[in-house]
Amino acid sequence: MGVYVKYILIFESEGVYNMPMAERNSSEIEEIKSTNRALIVVLIIASFFLGSLTNKVASMKTGGTAGTNAVPTPAAQVPQAPAKVNVGVGNFPVLGNKNAKVTVINFADFRCPFCEKLFTDVESQLIKDYVDTGKVQFAFRNYAFLGPASVVAANAAECANEQGKFWDMHDYFYKNQPPESDTSMYTVDNLTQVAGTLGMNTDQFRSCLSANKYQKNVDQDLAEGQKAGVSGTPGTFVNGVLIVGAQPYEAFKTAIDKALAGK
Repeated sequence: MGVYVKYILIFESEGVYNMPMAERNSSEIEEIKSTNRALIVVLIIASFFLGSLTNKVASMKTGGTAGTNAVPTPAAQVPQAPAKVNVGVGNFPVLGNKNAKVTVINFADFRCPFCEKLFTDVESQLIKDYVDTGKVQFAFRNYAFLGPASVVAANAAECANEQGKFWDMHDYFYKNQPPESDTSMYTVDNLTQVAGTLGMNTDQFRSCLSANKYQKNVDQDLAEGQKAGVSGTPGTFVNGVLIVGAQPYEAFKTAIDKALAGK
């Protein structure tokens, strides 16, 4: 009981009246005892409230919660380092120095509007600042998940790669991306015409795309992206740390600079 016990013991040991018991008659003694018992009860109640008030005052001074059962404030959690995963660069040609300290891998869907935003707002500046200077190697992997037209586009990129024109097709898709609801571009005939404008052998391209020759690669990219933690596009890894979405250039710059510093 803490402070409560102290007050009760003082009362019980010192009594209430100063007159010794031996000098009183039996009726006075009984009256005194009765009075003492009543006073004990009153003092117990008073001491309880006094103790409660003491706790509240102490709590107000410390900014805590009153009462002996107050839950302590949890210790601050130490921020955890972002999880790193092992992600391969895939089968498309990698831009930049293959021995670069930092590897950036972009999982994307050619029909995804946010992927187009990343291409427009981030990719060219990233290539200029880091890839062209030998600090970063940049890789692209298909994450064709927006329906059949996305799968056709991914296969077209694979067929372009067969003729050494992957990055040409990659850039064409984003620079000429129609609204997501418009899938008219993504047919064998239309993409074969595009292949011709990009300098490809159209017969070879048509045969490749019609047969879904590299569907296995498309499926593998999607599966490996999902395994690495990608659940939507764009999903970009900087030395194995995932950056989700079309973040501003500064977000990628910060991550790359940190990786270059070995952090």
